[in-house]
Amino acid sequence: MNARVFGNVGETLVLAHGYGGSRFVWDDVVPSLADKFRVVVFDWSFSGAADGGGCSERRFSYHDFADELVALMDELGLRGTVFLGHSMAGMIGCIASLARPDLFSHLVLVGASPRYINDDGYEGGFDRGEVDAMLGAIETDFTEWAPLFAETVVGVDHPAAVAKFAKQLAMMRPGTALRVMRAVLTCDVRDVLPDVKAPCTIVHCTQDAVAPLAVARYMQHRLAGCAGGGGAASVVIQSSSHFPQLTAPKEFVRVIEAILLHR
Repeated sequence: MNARVFGNVGETLVLAHGYGGSRFVWDDVVPSLADKFRVVVFDWSFSGAADGGGCSERRFSYHDFADELVALMDELGLRGTVFLGHSMAGMIGCIASLARPDLFSHLVLVGASPRYINDDGYEGGFDRGEVDAMLGAIETDFTEWAPLFAETVVGVDHPAAVAKFAKQLAMMRPGTALRVMRAVLTCDVRDVLPDVKAPCTIVHCTQDAVAPLAVARYMQHRLAGCAGGGGAASVVIQSSSHFPQLTAPKEFVRVIEAILLHR
């Protein structure tokens, strides 16, 4: 999983990328974070940067990825870490924390969502028809779809960041890209949230094309039992992007340092 470690001071901070990304999505924030923390980055098995270019012959579910995360942390001998999960990785971290609470001292959930499809009384961000159309576009022509998706989720006002993510996304195998996106967009792990006990901080952008701010408010409400019943904290970054680590790296670092150094 191409794990890399930066810095050797402070507590361990594990950075987990989301769909279409790789360990390189953190390049703009790792140097600053490594001044105060021991930072671990890695590639999920579906990443185009993973060995083999992202395996397409395996099961893809959040619980499978949670097992993958636990195995990696055990291999690296990590315990009591701060886990920062971006997008889909946020809920993967929540699931892993239920199985192995000893691995996690704090969960930072950046742009995370337990369900992307709108439901009765729940705003997930997408109607079922929109999800079907996206999956159809990936299946029809992943190469044509990928740069358009990158521009939408990163933000048209950030061309350099769009190009950086688009390059990583394009490295995925089309079959893997479709299967992982289907797992993400059709997931419903809302029932996991009340069982999370590790302290949590939700970090969300004001305008997120993937997960609206209503999702962050929902998660905060449902995470009322974490931190010994103290509930989850929430921080909103003023950015119109799903990738604050790319579009607002200085603010992102400031927010993460404030969360972890003032607990």
